[in-house]
Amino acid sequence: MTTPGNNGANTPEDDDPFGYLYEDGQASGATPPRTGGGYGYPGPTVGHQQPGVPRTSYNQVRTVGERQYGQIPQQQYQGPPQQQYGQPTAQYAAPETYPGGAPPRQGPPPQQNGGGGRGPNTKGLLIGAVAVVAAVVIGIAVALASNSGDKDKKDNTANPGATTSGQPTQPSTNPSPSASAPASLPKDDAATLTLGGSAQVGTNVPGAQGTGGAFVGNFNSVGASVTWKPNVPKAGSYKLNLRFGIPGTDANATITINGKPESRPMNMKNFAHSPAGDWAKGWQSTYALVQLDKGANEIKLSCEQGNQCNANLDQVWLTPA
Repeated sequence: MTTPGNNGANTPEDDDPFGYLYEDGQASGATPPRTGGGYGYPGPTVGHQQPGVPRTSYNQVRTVGERQYGQIPQQQYQGPPQQQYGQPTAQYAAPETYPGGAPPRQGPPPQQNGGGGRGPNTKGLLIGAVAVVAAVVIGIAVALASNSGDKDKKDNTANPGATTSGQPTQPSTNPSPSASAPASLPKDDAATLTLGGSAQVGTNVPGAQGTGGAFVGNFNSVGASVTWKPNVPKAGSYKLNLRFGIPGTDANATITINGKPESRPMNMKNFAHSPAGDWAKGWQSTYALVQLDKGANEIKLSCEQGNQCNANLDQVWLTPA
């Protein structure tokens, strides 16, 4: 059965919809597209084909299932095999899927810390850290000791006559002079000094440190005095020390240095808080700063107007200020 526009014996490849562009198409009567004329060729006559004029349709009646035009043979254009989810094709499979391949890698085994999943063993980590720190400290100590030993060996090699302590093994031909001992400052018993006024030597109070327990007593009257003439190696300030005894009451005396009275008296206060009236328990010491000349000096302790002189005098001595 044939229909208009769908008949004739020519196959679609014999039709040229663009024939009007070529000379042979134009010779066959092809013209540009127009109403009712297909692709530029003259319109067909209903029911028959015009001789010498290309038909306007490239469709051809075929039995159902027979037409193969436009289809691609299955055997020539087979795509890649369909992949199933979770099962890669051979060319994309992991190495362990091939025969003889490496076994699949397993994750790290769970830690056995005895805590039932409570976390890492912090006690073990702490012990390990302490061990590392101890090892580092020991290494540093060993390195320092080694460096010290190498230095001593190097010094001995450079100076064969020296020991590790730096002292020569042979005595020096020019020995250095020995350091002079500091000059001792004078110290005397009060009983050996020059006495004046009512002052006199006594031995009736125990505890005196003077030779034979002697001391200067009866000092509690105006004009009583003791005079001392010490020698000093150089001029300067010194401490004039005095050991005295009182019956639990404060006392003082005037100081005269090389004929010049000092503005401040010798303070014989009851520093030991000895009981009143007990001369034996009233022994104690005091001092005053004095300025002396180099060589001989004259120091006088006296009971003058305004002094409280109820005291015994035991010993006098000088010390550096």
